[in-house]
Amino acid sequence: MPISSLSPIGHCPVFSSSQIPSLKCSFLSPTKTSLLFSTKKPLVLTKKRTQTHIVSMSFDAGIGVMGTKLGMMSYFESDGTVVPVTVVGFREGNIVTQMKTEATDGYDAVQVGYRRVRDRKLTKPELGHLEKSGIIPMRHLQEFRLQSIEGFETGQTLVFDEIFKEGDLVDVSGTTIGKGFQGGIKRHNFRRGAMTHGSKSHRQLGSIGAGTTPGRVYKGKKMPGRMGGTTRKIRKLKVVKIDNELRVVMIKGAVPGKPGNLLRIAPAKIVGKNIPKS
Repeated sequence: MPISSLSPIGHCPVFSSSQIPSLKCSFLSPTKTSLLFSTKKPLVLTKKRTQTHIVSMSFDAGIGVMGTKLGMMSYFESDGTVVPVTVVGFREGNIVTQMKTEATDGYDAVQVGYRRVRDRKLTKPELGHLEKSGIIPMRHLQEFRLQSIEGFETGQTLVFDEIFKEGDLVDVSGTTIGKGFQGGIKRHNFRRGAMTHGSKSHRQLGSIGAGTTPGRVYKGKKMPGRMGGTTRKIRKLKVVKIDNELRVVMIKGAVPGKPGNLLRIAPAKIVGKNIPKS
């Protein structure tokens, strides 16, 4: 039987399908040979695997805004009750800069920009991102992941009194005041030892574990370290007063950070009411 051609792999003779369709080479396994001489399905050498990236993050109860902490004061209600409040002011901003959808980003969210700055304060990628939507340069960009983004559009300005009313409960997030490296007494409210009668343990941490059993220090042991400077959220604070003339809002209680810090104000989460049960 004439040989039609020679294959480049090991110079194995290749016959036409009408001659010997079940031809096998001695150095090839049956599986590989069947792929080479099969005429029903094409040979697939590589197959790309598609990876699905799932964004796991909690939903927000609704759209929120960003503000600047101005300080604390006492607010007198109509009946004479004194309420300690935190005054939050708003600079130029709180503009929708981007709409993220399930099709493009894998989740639905609204990106909001706050506090206008000069162009030279931002990097070229940041400027390009904002110029793409025709937004002025913004210092801060944050996302609010919502169950539905209907009713929002790029360039929309968010006004506090249109989103919140007096008496509403809000969640306020911010960066706490940094205290630097602190000991156990200041950081974790440990008690000190005796200061007299020959005591040599005043503000020391003390024993951190047994020597034989377990023979190690448990993870999460409270010890001296860096204190503050972390993101914290205070939940379910009441909106006491909204002053549109001064462009400030008064929130009952204390919030993280010092005057001048950035705050994120969002509707308070209530599981089963405004956010789904996980």
